[in-house]
Amino acid sequence: MPMSATGKRPVARRGFCSLCRARQRGFTLLELMVALTVASLAIGATVVAYPKMYASMEYRGALRGVLAAMNTARIEAVRSGQPAVFYVDPGTRTYGVGDRELGRFPASVSVQFTVAGQEIDGRGRGHIRFHPEGGATGGSVDLLRGQGAGVRLRVDWLFGSVTQVEVSG
Repeated sequence: MPMSATGKRPVARRGFCSLCRARQRGFTLLELMVALTVASLAIGATVVAYPKMYASMEYRGALRGVLAAMNTARIEAVRSGQPAVFYVDPGTRTYGVGDRELGRFPASVSVQFTVAGQEIDGRGRGHIRFHPEGGATGGSVDLLRGQGAGVRLRVDWLFGSVTQVEVSG
């Protein structure tokens, strides 16, 4: 055995070194159990919350789609110099501009609309007509979640602007 710098024999640490080698080979059973428990809790929480997260995602997507379609109709009217029509069809659960269908309402979202009587066609579709000078026929579209709360998208008849108002259930 080699000598140390002090001239004494080095102390053999077999117990300590064998513990180090065993520790380097893997995890203890306790560490594995704790890791698996934490992972299963995280997965369980995700599975429980998924339906609510998905319904919320569908609702927000429908809201963004209807807002975009209303703004598209408003811009088309100003650009073309001709009135542009945004429609909501509760029978087919669709919405769009003119003859173009731009989206569908998911089953988790209920839709109600308020428009002038002459703006409901023979198929039951409600129209909000945007004029080239910036005005509109006015009206509103309510997008509601399962518990009845949601958002009312209100179109101002004078300026044609679209505003959001919370609707409580």
